[in-house]
Amino acid sequence: MNHYKAPVQDLRFALLDVLGVESVYARIGAGAVGADIIEAVLEEAARFNETVLAPLNQSGDQEGCHFDPDSGRVTTPRGFKEAYRQFVEGGWSGLTAPEAYGGQHLPESLGAAVKEMIDAANLAWGNYPLLSHGATEALKHHGEDWQKEVFLRPIVEGRWTGTMCLTEPHCGSDLGLLKTRAEPGPDGTYTVTGTKIFITAGEHDLTENIVHLVLARLPDAPPGTRGISLFIVPKIRTARDGTLGEPNRVRCGSIEHKMGIHASATCVMNFDGAEGYLIGQPNKGLQAMFTMMNTARLAVGIQGLGLIERAAQNAAAYARDRLQMRSLAGPKYPDRPADPLVVHPDIRRMLLTCRTLAEGGRLLALHAALQVDLMERAPDPKEREAAAELLGFLTPIVKGCLTEWSIECTYHALQCFGGHGYVREWGMEQLARDARITTIYEGTTQIQALDLIGRKVIQLQGAGLKRFLGLIVEFCTAQTGNPALAEFVAPLAQAAQDWQQLTMEISRRVMEDPQELGAAAVDYLFYSGYVALAYWWARAVEAADRVGDARLAAQKRARARFHFQRLLPRTLAHAAAIRSGAGNLMALADDELAP
Repeated sequence: MNHYKAPVQDLRFALLDVLGVESVYARIGAGAVGADIIEAVLEEAARFNETVLAPLNQSGDQEGCHFDPDSGRVTTPRGFKEAYRQFVEGGWSGLTAPEAYGGQHLPESLGAAVKEMIDAANLAWGNYPLLSHGATEALKHHGEDWQKEVFLRPIVEGRWTGTMCLTEPHCGSDLGLLKTRAEPGPDGTYTVTGTKIFITAGEHDLTENIVHLVLARLPDAPPGTRGISLFIVPKIRTARDGTLGEPNRVRCGSIEHKMGIHASATCVMNFDGAEGYLIGQPNKGLQAMFTMMNTARLAVGIQGLGLIERAAQNAAAYARDRLQMRSLAGPKYPDRPADPLVVHPDIRRMLLTCRTLAEGGRLLALHAALQVDLMERAPDPKEREAAAELLGFLTPIVKGCLTEWSIECTYHALQCFGGHGYVREWGMEQLARDARITTIYEGTTQIQALDLIGRKVIQLQGAGLKRFLGLIVEFCTAQTGNPALAEFVAPLAQAAQDWQQLTMEISRRVMEDPQELGAAAVDYLFYSGYVALAYWWARAVEAADRVGDARLAAQKRARARFHFQRLLPRTLAHAAAIRSGAGNLMALADDELAP
């Protein structure tokens, strides 16, 4: 009973009217991707996701994956394999991949819009092609020519999928503790031995081969993260000419029984002298790994966005239909026995929170994805450098905030349903369960927060932050004197100044006490997210006014006003928490934290 309607019109508005991607695409050599192509891709993606993937979401959750311990094989839920076949036949597997390897090379920002639909329609199913995109990026940037031909091409074509094998039982985000080893052979291959856990789509029945990208140590590797290399380890042994041989010595040992994403196979993968190939340079695996990881982090942020959108849609539909009590101001629908839920202020608060974070978050995510296009295609090296700096800064905000907001919004949406939200048939509890993992995998919220303030702001001297603040200043300067935007421009300009001031305060505190970094990080992440969305909501109002659609302009203005008046003030609490310092966190001894 849970539905999904792809937000094609808002995606079109975001891409064409707010971000102005047509002119950007023309400038970076993708001028063939005009409004007609963008609209055609969005419409066809909407059809596929609404009619093929969305109907499998609840049934896939209820059935889950099937694991055969004797063979180590995983079978996906009914309908998943056929959906994947249609996905490949539709050309979606190679949408943004290089043409040289069978892809369509459409912009990543357009691919991000399609990905949002997939994640909203069926998050668990979307995990199977998700890591293929990361593997594509790693092979594209770090693989040898023959590796691209042998491994990248079938991934782009959808005949194979990819994985990212990082985590081990004794180490999560601390990759310096990694133990998996790789022994060089006389023929240029390596034998990889070790156990990896939490491997998304590590085993399944959708494709004939799976390309595992595995972090491991060479025999002479230095300790810690300086001694990590990356290896291609296919499920089926694959020769340098692409010929498939016998099954490789890699096997799924089990699948996890999880809180959510039941239809996504999360595997324990055992490598027992499996044959593989080094990708990139020895002991330089982290560089290639971060190519995958940063791609995946942006992708997981978009997962959070998709869940917010779907939850918001269902909650709004239910609130309009469900009759409960009368409005505090008197009956709004006197011909009915009670008023619908939507008349009650706090129901509207929850609905508006979901809708505002969805539409503002969409602009944030698509803008980040547009930086990928600029970084890879802009003809000016300085513009590519600027895009890389901005992307690096935005990635932890997209990943950290959109996933945390997906938890907030799926719980708001469930709450709108009352008791019906808690039972399985309405599908709302599934959205809440599925959302929970997004704040954990591909780097927890805490990891994103430390990356933002520790590396992107302090270590890199705020290069990306300065660029984003520059966008805000440029917009506010251009709109000064525009009475239609006055209610947004002044508080946005002040928020940008406050953001800069708070950043400088944290930097000074960290110089005096390194613990201040960890104490401030998550609050700073959220602070940054709310200010970033204020910028995008002001931009949305300006664009809607320019388009000339009165209904759209009124909607965007009301939602922007809600963000500025209801959500942006959350920054005050985050700033107060940051300024309280690390002392209230670190005062107690470790054993005094227990009851």
